[in-house]
Amino acid sequence: MPTNRMQRMIFALLTVIVTVHAYVFYSLYVINGSTLMTVNNASSVLEAINAQGGVMMCGRMLPIWAIILVEFCFAYLLENLLGSPLSFKLACNVFDPKKIHPMLFETAIICATVGIMCPVMSFIAAWLYYPYYMGFNLLTLLANFLKLVCLNFPFAYFSQLFFIQPLVRVVFKALFRNQIQESEEVHDETEVIASLWQKVNELDASINHEHRRRKELEKRIK
Repeated sequence: MPTNRMQRMIFALLTVIVTVHAYVFYSLYVINGSTLMTVNNASSVLEAINAQGGVMMCGRMLPIWAIILVEFCFAYLLENLLGSPLSFKLACNVFDPKKIHPMLFETAIICATVGIMCPVMSFIAAWLYYPYYMGFNLLTLLANFLKLVCLNFPFAYFSQLFFIQPLVRVVFKALFRNQIQESEEVHDETEVIASLWQKVNELDASINHEHRRRKELEKRIK
């Protein structure tokens, strides 16, 4: 897990890079692939996208790289400002990170992140991909938003839990192997020192208790 601001930003960057590409693929190929091929009379999704001149966003056709860039900017900004800090706080409200197994705590963070980011990004996507050429209607926007949440949440949950986050953690550990090892060594040393201090305090308390008993016995003898 990241231990400072720079590591948190790099971790978020890795997560967003993988997530945005996965979501664009999921949206274009899995959800809308058949419709795109039927409308454009194409044999593949990529051919259909090229035939219509890109993907509709904000009422105009944009290439796929522009779609990825726009979604990346929104996702990275929201992950750093909203998703990452809030998910950690929510996980801490339910579990004590010092008492629970690290894997369970990380799973709680992932679940909290999905619960935050999926509705927020779906709401932004409802605005970005709204068919403005047909006119604007607030009820249609809300209906599109709910539809996106229902379609995206299962994919977000399972992909983040079983694919994206494990992959990102492997890459992150490879990038910061030395820093993570040093942090673990410092943590181990801190635990040893804390344990020694605890034993010293226990011995001190035991000595004080024995000293008080001796004084009481001396008073009774006198």
